[in-house]
Amino acid sequence: MRNRLPFVSIKTKIVLICLIAIILPVFVMTVTSYASTQRMLERKYTELMMDVAGQTNTRIEEYLKEIEKISLVASFGMNSNVSVSAEDNYPIQEFLLDDNKENENAAYGLLMNYVIMKDRDINFYVYNLNGGQDLFVGTDPPYDYTYHPSEEEWFRYFQVSTSKTMTLDTHVDRQSRNGKLVISHVRKILDMNSGTLLGFMVVNIDLDVIDVVNGRLQESLRSRFTIVDEADNIIYNANASLIGEEFSKTVRPDADSHIMVASPFERERWTTYLYMPMSELSSEGAILRQNIVLLAALMILFTAVVSLYLSNVITRPIKKLMNSILLVEKGQFDQVEDIRSRDEIGHLSVRFNRMSRELKALVEQIQREESEKAAAEMRALQSQINPHFLYNTLGSVKWIASMQRADTIVDMTEALIAMLRYAARDEGTVVTLRDELTNLRNYMAIQKVRYYNRIRMLEQLDEELLDCRMPRMILQPVVENAIFHGLSVQEEDGMIEIRMARRADDLVVEIEDNGLGMDEETAAALRNSLSEGRAERRGIGLHNVQRRLQLHYGNRYGIEFDTSPGEGTTFRVCLPVERDERGTG
Repeated sequence: MRNRLPFVSIKTKIVLICLIAIILPVFVMTVTSYASTQRMLERKYTELMMDVAGQTNTRIEEYLKEIEKISLVASFGMNSNVSVSAEDNYPIQEFLLDDNKENENAAYGLLMNYVIMKDRDINFYVYNLNGGQDLFVGTDPPYDYTYHPSEEEWFRYFQVSTSKTMTLDTHVDRQSRNGKLVISHVRKILDMNSGTLLGFMVVNIDLDVIDVVNGRLQESLRSRFTIVDEADNIIYNANASLIGEEFSKTVRPDADSHIMVASPFERERWTTYLYMPMSELSSEGAILRQNIVLLAALMILFTAVVSLYLSNVITRPIKKLMNSILLVEKGQFDQVEDIRSRDEIGHLSVRFNRMSRELKALVEQIQREESEKAAAEMRALQSQINPHFLYNTLGSVKWIASMQRADTIVDMTEALIAMLRYAARDEGTVVTLRDELTNLRNYMAIQKVRYYNRIRMLEQLDEELLDCRMPRMILQPVVENAIFHGLSVQEEDGMIEIRMARRADDLVVEIEDNGLGMDEETAAALRNSLSEGRAERRGIGLHNVQRRLQLHYGNRYGIEFDTSPGEGTTFRVCLPVERDERGTG
C-alpha cells in the first residue's frame, strides 16, 4: 500500500502546511468578520429604522395633538372677527342652541379662521343633535348634505360614551363628494351651563398629512412604511388599496429575509412598522465584505510567498545532503560538500561527512585486504608444490627407517605426515571433534618420542559428541601450550586428560594437565590478553584459538581456564553444538 503513495517533497509539504495553517484561520476570520459585519449592519439599520419610525410617530402625534387643541379651542373660543355681546363667548355652542343666521356666521367665521391658519387640507363638521342644521367648514366642498353620520356605528357608540374625544382610523370622507381618505378627530360639544350634549365636532385630516411627514423618508423606506391599528388593520400605506386590509396577511414581510421594526404611538392605539429586505442590507455591506475578502486574499498570497521562501531555506541544505549521499553511493567520497547550517541538518551533515570519511577508510581497508588476500592466494598456489615435496621427503625418511628397523622413527614420521596432511587439506576450515582428536593423537605421538614417554594423554570420550563440528586446529594449540608451559619444565611425568560434555546447546572440551600451573599475576595477565585480544608471549597459540572461535561463533564463546600454582591448569574450549551431516550423531 505504501508503494502506491505518490512521492511528495518536503518543500511541497512545508508549503501545503503553511498554506493550510493560514488559510483555515483566514477562512474562519473571513466568515466571522462577514457574519459580524452582517450583524453590525442589521443592528445599525434596526436602530436607524427605530429612530425613523419613532420620529415619524412623534411628528404625526404632534399634528394630531395640534388638531385636538384646535378642536378644544374652537369649541370654547371667541370669534374676534365678529362683533358680539359679552354673552356670546361660545359661538359653536350658540349655533347648536340656535342655528339662526347670525350664530351660523359667527361659528363659520371662527372655524374658517382655523382652516386658513393651517397649511393642510382640514375640514370641520359640526353635527347638531338638537334637530337644528349642521355646519360644514373646510377646503373640500361640495358636501353631501344627504349624508349624516348618525347612521355610523361610531356615532351611536360615541353618543353614549363617557369619553369627550375619539379618533377615527383611516376612512373615506363621505361628507365630502371628493371621497378622500381622512383621519378624523371627534369632540363632544356640551352646553356650558347645563352640560347637556349639544352635538359633535368632527375635524377631518387629509391622509396627505401623513404623506407629507412620510416624505422625509428615503424613497426605499417610504414604500415600506405602514401604520396599523390595534386590530392589525392597515390605516396607512403608500399603496392606498391596502388600507383596511389585515397587515399580517398582506404587507408583513418574511422575518428571515427582512429587517422589521415596530414602533407604537404613545397616545393612539396605532403601531408603525418599517422594514427593509436583507438583500439591500447585503448591498450596503458589499464594499466592506469586498475589503475583507481582498485582505484575506492578500494574506494568503503573502503566506504563499513566505512559505515558498521558508521551504527553500529549509530544503536547500537537505538537497545538498541528498546530493552528498548520491555521491557516496557512487563512491565519490572526496566530492562530499560541507553544509554549514546551525541546526539539526547541520549536525546531521557533520555526522554524515564523518561517516563518509570512515566509510572511505573502510572501503580502502577492504580493498587492501582483498589485495593482500589475492596475493596470499597467489602465494598459496605457488607454494602448493612444497607440501608434496615434503610428503615425498618424509616418505623417503620413513622408508629408510623401516629398512633399518627404526620403528620409533617410522611411527614419528607417520604421525608427522598425518599432521601435515590434516593442516594442509583444502576441504574447508570446519572439521569434526573426531578429526581434531585424531590430529591430537598424532601430535602426542610425536611428543612422546620427544619427551621419552614422560607425557601421556588420557581421553574420556562421548560418542554422541564426536561428530560435532568445530574449526580445524583448535585443540592442538591448547595441548601444545599445556606441554610447553606446564609439563615440559617439571621433573615428574606429565598427564593430559581430555574430557567433553554438553551444556544445553554448547559443547565444552576440557584439557586438564598436572603441570606447574600459574600464579595469580600470570593467570590475570593471560585472562586480560584473551579478553582484550592481545597476544602475550605465553599465549600466542591460545590467542589464535580464542580469536578464531569468537570470529566464527561470537564473543560468548572461546577459551576459559582455571589454574593453581603446583596443581596444574584446566582449559575449557566452549563452542555451540553443530552436528556434522555426514556424522552418525
